[in-house]
Amino acid sequence: MNNLEGFFSVKDYGAAADGKTDDSAAIQRAIDAAAAKGGNVYLPPGEYCVAGSLEVKRGVTVTGVHEAPVGFTGLSATIIRATGGKGNDDFEAPALFELRDSSAVRYMTVYYPEQDVDDIQPYPFTFHMYESDNTVECVTLINSHKGIRVGPEHNCRHRIRSVHGCVLRYGIWVDNTWEIGRVENCQLHPHWWASPKLGGDWRKVTKYMAENLETFVFARTDWEYVTNNFIFSAKIGYRFIHTKHGECNGHLTACGADGTQTALQVDRIQRMGLLITGGEFVSLAGDDPCQIRVMESSDQGSIRFVNCAFWGMENRVALLRGASYVSFNDCYFTNWKKGVDENHLIVAETGRLQLNNCTFDTHHPAVMLGQGLAHAVVQGNNGVNGVTIADNTGGKAYIAGNEPPAAEANVIPFGITRRPREGGTDEGY
Repeated sequence: MNNLEGFFSVKDYGAAADGKTDDSAAIQRAIDAAAAKGGNVYLPPGEYCVAGSLEVKRGVTVTGVHEAPVGFTGLSATIIRATGGKGNDDFEAPALFELRDSSAVRYMTVYYPEQDVDDIQPYPFTFHMYESDNTVECVTLINSHKGIRVGPEHNCRHRIRSVHGCVLRYGIWVDNTWEIGRVENCQLHPHWWASPKLGGDWRKVTKYMAENLETFVFARTDWEYVTNNFIFSAKIGYRFIHTKHGECNGHLTACGADGTQTALQVDRIQRMGLLITGGEFVSLAGDDPCQIRVMESSDQGSIRFVNCAFWGMENRVALLRGASYVSFNDCYFTNWKKGVDENHLIVAETGRLQLNNCTFDTHHPAVMLGQGLAHAVVQGNNGVNGVTIADNTGGKAYIAGNEPPAAEANVIPFGITRRPREGGTDEGY
């Protein structure tokens, strides 16, 4: 590798790659050498113990050899065994990889061998991206407590692509991005820490994620493009928050969330808001599963769902509060709960609502319009039992062209039975 200009093998700088020796200093020496002109720091197949924090300098790409996600049951190719930071829950503690301007990390697996599935401990983020034009792509995270943090330092044009794995507390956190960021083709799932060979356990990890994980969290970011991402098992799938830097506007396209308590939660957004297209959202965990929550703190931002599907064991699909403008167009709603209760799938208490050309494939009541709503339009919707609407707005709603409620409810035997694998586990889900 020494003979190939622009490539710097960590083996030439003293890395042992034996899974025991701390290779932090050797990898950093290779990065420093590459930073002189820019280049690729190459980690051949092996297991690299890293007890410290690595600074990936401007113009440097740290690259392994495994472009596809590593399988669920073992480790291969380029593996980082992260041994530092156990018990450190400081949100801004140095990450395993600190990425500067125009730097990248790709083609490797990160594993925390000292993490205990029966006593999960905090660790710093695996990646911290700041400044501008940096990339994390084609990496597998086996059991990161916190995955990727962008900001809160000023930053522009991050690229996060094809990140797969299991994360426990935070997945990807973005703040203070002033130019277009991209989060694409990421799948986060308990599979990757299900194998006993890696100290994992499917059921325990799934439960922990459902109770603790906030997966994709967006604060101040302008024109964030979030495309083709998926999470299974989370407290919150996608969350939009306010920090001292501001809030988010952006797109979610072809994104999904399954096994959540809340699939998508809006605490606050910019007025231009969110464009959400082709999403699939499932909530069935916790005491009060609900796919969409718009919180009281939400400002007058716009939240628009188009061609999305919502299903699960939810108490309701959407609970809308605050002052936001929320619309559902050409969407599908259902509920797998047995029997019939009085919970409407969409509960709009305040703000403004537009609900057009949607299908309610459920025997549960469809829409409740609260007296605190500023205005609502509900038109052109149909359902297997018609569309049941409770209008408490006192004349502030326009309701037209909806299929009338059925005289007798057609109770649908919803629920998909998952066939377990041999041995009685559902790890194949």
